[in-house]
Amino acid sequence: MFTRTELELLTLPQLKILCNRYGLKSTGNPGYKTSYITTLMAFPVLAIHQLEEGKGLKSPSFGSLQEIGTALDHIGNPTPEHSALIRISFEGRRMELPDRYDQEKLLAVYKVKNHLEEVISLLTL
Repeated sequence: MFTRTELELLTLPQLKILCNRYGLKSTGNPGYKTSYITTLMAFPVLAIHQLEEGKGLKSPSFGSLQEIGTALDHIGNPTPEHSALIRISFEGRRMELPDRYDQEKLLAVYKVKNHLEEVISLLTL
């Protein structure tokens, strides 16, 4: 990510700003450039190592993916009338109250379905 040469050319305040940008804390004494340089050079490798160890963010288990799939099955697929209402809703047209609440609910379910499909697609890469 960063080379040692690239980081050594920066001043101590610039290194502090760079660490702050990424939410990192210096290792060791914050009065020395090497504390920031070490942190900035090591964090990518540490992040990948932590992922492999299951610390912090973790890939969901196969069972969890199956549960998301089950939720998608329960949501079902839109009927032709649902699809038409969704299309006209995306054009900005709204039904009169109180039916508008159900229209918004249909849109929300449609968006949830799309997001869950995207989630499964992203997690099965």
